[in-house]
Amino acid sequence: MWLLNHTAAREFEIPMLKRIGVREIFLPKKIPADPTFRSASVDWSEDEHLTIPNDDLAILNDADWYHNPGIEAWQTASKHFDIAFFILLKIDFLKSMSRHFEGAKIWRTYGNAKISYSEILDLFARGAGPVWSPVTSKNLWFGQAYPHLAAKEPNFIAKKAVFLPAGLADASVRDEWNGDDKRIFFVCPDLAFNDYYQAVYRTFKKAFAGLPYAVGGSQPISVKDPHVLGYLPNEQHRRNMRELRVMYYHSTEPDHIHYHPFEAVRSGMPLVFMAGGLLDRLGGIDLPGRSKTPKEARQKIERILSGDRRLIDSIRQSQQRLLEPMKADACEADWRAGLGRVLGKLRESSPSISLANKPKKRIAVLLPVAYRGGSLRGAILLARAIATGSRMGGDDIEVVFGHLDDPACYPKEAFKDLPLYIKRRPYHWRILSHDEAVRACAYAGLNGSLAHKTYQAPDDGISQFTDCDLWIVVSDRLDFPLLPVRPYLLMIYDYLQRYQTPFNDDTNQRFVARGHVAEAVMVTTAFTAGDARQFAGIPAKKIKKVPMLAPEFFANENPARLEDDIGRFFLWTTNLAPHKNHENAFKALRLYYEKYGGSLKCHVTGVDTRDLFKRDVPHLRGLKDIRSLSAAIKQHLKIEGELPDQSYQARLSRAAFLWHPGRVDNGTLSVVEAARLGVPALSSDYPAMREMDEQFALHLTWMDPDDPDNMARELKRMETDSETLRRRLPSAEQLAGQSVDRLASAYWSVIKDYL
Repeated sequence: MWLLNHTAAREFEIPMLKRIGVREIFLPKKIPADPTFRSASVDWSEDEHLTIPNDDLAILNDADWYHNPGIEAWQTASKHFDIAFFILLKIDFLKSMSRHFEGAKIWRTYGNAKISYSEILDLFARGAGPVWSPVTSKNLWFGQAYPHLAAKEPNFIAKKAVFLPAGLADASVRDEWNGDDKRIFFVCPDLAFNDYYQAVYRTFKKAFAGLPYAVGGSQPISVKDPHVLGYLPNEQHRRNMRELRVMYYHSTEPDHIHYHPFEAVRSGMPLVFMAGGLLDRLGGIDLPGRSKTPKEARQKIERILSGDRRLIDSIRQSQQRLLEPMKADACEADWRAGLGRVLGKLRESSPSISLANKPKKRIAVLLPVAYRGGSLRGAILLARAIATGSRMGGDDIEVVFGHLDDPACYPKEAFKDLPLYIKRRPYHWRILSHDEAVRACAYAGLNGSLAHKTYQAPDDGISQFTDCDLWIVVSDRLDFPLLPVRPYLLMIYDYLQRYQTPFNDDTNQRFVARGHVAEAVMVTTAFTAGDARQFAGIPAKKIKKVPMLAPEFFANENPARLEDDIGRFFLWTTNLAPHKNHENAFKALRLYYEKYGGSLKCHVTGVDTRDLFKRDVPHLRGLKDIRSLSAAIKQHLKIEGELPDQSYQARLSRAAFLWHPGRVDNGTLSVVEAARLGVPALSSDYPAMREMDEQFALHLTWMDPDDPDNMARELKRMETDSETLRRRLPSAEQLAGQSVDRLASAYWSVIKDYL
């Protein structure tokens, strides 16, 4: 697979690959919408020589080979190809290829201005930490187009170097130049927006002020400069090569060269170039067109413009040596040796391994803070979905469930719903300094720089979860960046801080930053996906929507509905977070009892709810006053606190309905639990609850969480109509369609791409 689209490089390298015995070559059919791809094009001509099935070819042709083609494309590629040549634009591509392509990977490098390729890796990583790992380096090669490029790279890259020289499809001298147009030809693209080329052009104009010139090169945005030619058809460009008097090449970069100086030499146009650049290595060190200073270059160009035949002929005859190393005959031996080395190592590193002996992949699901209640249940459901989905997909990975080592918060009975096949590991967070983090990464075989002063790592007292291939962290509540020894995903259920202010801006920025570094962010609603894009700034490609998961228990398993208080109360399940809308809920309760004659009791359950009137925080301070002024609330309100699951289910099954008066969040699964027990629900109307209502066909009744009177009226309507609403609930068969077993494959289809 030659996963590049550079036209001139393709015209040389594809025939070279065939010349040394490669029979089938795939070429990519999509180009990034990027001005730097001005020299790129798409070529379909090799498809007719491929013997792979049409369906597989369609998958390959549809893939984006510059970002993340996806696991299906890589698996298809692995079936049919031994080697993939690539250029690196996105770290996501390198990670995806490292995980899923089984052949050899050749990073095609033609040299860079100013910085090394290892520095490019760090820039692309954007602070995520080292990306060169044992997984990355397996069967990966630094395919340098010039033999010295690896010299300035660190050893982890340099030892992977293989020399595959750059060349020209046609390196013969056409000698078609006449030079009738007495102007300098200077190629300088992207002048409207590229800082580098703008600086180059300013330097050129200063050095050659007063001399006639024309500027070639693609200009995606037009430039108001009469000297700038802009895009020209190929024939016009070739005519300029014939007719313009001299080409000036500015570059002094020792590691990179453009193609247009070779075009000038091939046409016979005199080339005046600056010393110190890559042309020196290609035979230009003592050529008469070489200039040590811009002043010397101007003197030579002035002589050429004035018709100095002696200098013109000397330059034209001598510069032909620059084409010699670019000829196919000169390059073939190095290509044969380089590709032979790659294939030899590939055979050594890929012995046949039976599936029985293949190491089992392991995923850790980590709760970063002491979540309980619905958050804990959601994390357990996530772990179950991963294990179930992998088995259904034929992969059967092992799932480890990690939680903070806090027996008071997490007694053993808190995990009674965690299947035995999911191993539980308590851990604590270990905080590492920069130096400690660097050493830890080195021990893990990672090479590259670390951007932050402090990191955190989950310490289980055994292996710090490095025996797991992937971490999935439930929420972004991480005070420091995760130590980047394993790839990780975030499962983010909401961005409540967009609508409430639970912490300051600095804390918010720290949490949001974790999603930018993660491999991907999983969400369960389109509403949260929108917040991830618009509020957190997570790139859309990193946001993965998966279906909501709900616990499974059923009314016919619970005989408690026969007790005397059945239907004489409604259940309000909540906690003490600000978005739970306590003050408006209490105002609505008072109106329900005093204005609308409500008769049902209100039972309050949930984490920390026994402290509802004890916590001295702004959003709870007014509750005692409302209660003290309402005899009805005192009579009908009962605080039950956090109940064990079995007791909660028994209480819910006897309720007339469930009440959810919270404001914006990712929704509450308590309404689904209620439906499973045959209990209707009254919910605040906001986007995530609408999505939940649609997915589970709950037929919720709605109220306005900002209007206590509307909330009270709807409470009264629920009291009157609860039996009618009960008959509208989804059937057991409908709810079974949304079980973990049915939805698990959707989770695995996302997660497996990161293993």
